[in-house]
Amino acid sequence: MFTGIVQATVPVISVTRHPGHIALVLDLPAPLLDDLKIGASVAVEGVCLTVTGIDGSRIGFDAMTATLDRTNLGRLQAGGRANVERSAKPTDENGGHVVSGHISCTAELVAVQTGGADAFLRFRVPEDWARYIFPRGFLAVNGASLTVAEAEGNEFTIYLIPETLRQTTFPDYAAGDRVNIEVEQQTRITVDVLERTLERVLPRLLQAGRG
Repeated sequence: MFTGIVQATVPVISVTRHPGHIALVLDLPAPLLDDLKIGASVAVEGVCLTVTGIDGSRIGFDAMTATLDRTNLGRLQAGGRANVERSAKPTDENGGHVVSGHISCTAELVAVQTGGADAFLRFRVPEDWARYIFPRGFLAVNGASLTVAEAEGNEFTIYLIPETLRQTTFPDYAAGDRVNIEVEQQTRITVDVLERTLERVLPRLLQAGRG
């Protein structure tokens, strides 16, 4: 599990494409190398990946085709950057919210401003996911725990403080790019339970009212 607090933006050293997967190599800073082992979980742009190789500070990961189809990891290129968070320990402070690293969907950025006092992201999600997103709700966007400020249909706006811009890859994005969205699991469960309950109960109430 993760907290949605991005610990570093790190250089992408290489992206090697193979049949069925890509191999990524990222250069992690010293504080994130402590006790890192093969098989450890690391969130890369919000996607939970498994460490497959360690060569000093250069850390390898594989992303399978199914992961690439569901996320924006296919956009990573050598010379670029990626948000990184090590998996959380039970004793770690959670300054964000509980994040699994399992991406719900990708969203298209319809407007982006990363300069000045009114920095924001505005994005559009698939209709099936819009019902889980609402003002003041939590989302993980590229692994960063953020709060939704505005909602209109299936478009949503998140405002960004300078520290978030400094600590993430959001300044690398432009309108038309896609970002990784993870809906908060408890929100999803609550909405699904309420919808199923209403589907069962509402017809009975309407029938009773007609009686």
